[in-house]
Amino acid sequence: MSQHANSHAPGDGESRNKKKLILEAARALAKPRYTPAEIEQIRRKLIASLGAQGKTSVDYIVSVLQEAGLRVVMSTKSDTEGLYEEEFSDLLHFSTLDEAEMCLIRLDELLRKFTTEGERAASERVREVAQLGRRRAEMIARNHKVDARKRAEKEEIAQWFGIWLGTPDAFFDWLEVRKQSADFQSRFPPEPEEEA
Repeated sequence: MSQHANSHAPGDGESRNKKKLILEAARALAKPRYTPAEIEQIRRKLIASLGAQGKTSVDYIVSVLQEAGLRVVMSTKSDTEGLYEEEFSDLLHFSTLDEAEMCLIRLDELLRKFTTEGERAASERVREVAQLGRRRAEMIARNHKVDARKRAEKEEIAQWFGIWLGTPDAFFDWLEVRKQSADFQSRFPPEPEEEA
């Protein structure tokens, strides 16, 4: 993916045009789900239509498709396609630190379940979903149009996903210590409770 490394999400005016072209290309493909092969076709179509300005990251194309409610399956492993997708749907909706923690708890539960059941392909799919979560959080953390506090939260969340991916057994103990640390407390002071 090094050829995509220098491609970033486009600016506002460009963004609407690129989003429109991405969705038009996706609809022309008329697939029930979009895999890395279809994402690459869409990426090439953008370059063909817009030239150098059409260079777009895979993550951006994926985010546009998902925002439009289209199904994206970035796994190349066909043996888990469809089998456990209901388990994975809506897992990566985290706009706060608490939601990210709940997401990781659910991913951890699924990983343990599939590992216990000897479902290696499904266990690998859990890890792929977590890697996608980390990439999304990193992408938002680097977007300077996003509020500074949200960027800091996404940077923290990306770190959480990375640590869980590396050491799932120790992660939740680490997270409790992390949340009590002075650094965490100063970066993410508790927000005042809203009155109902």
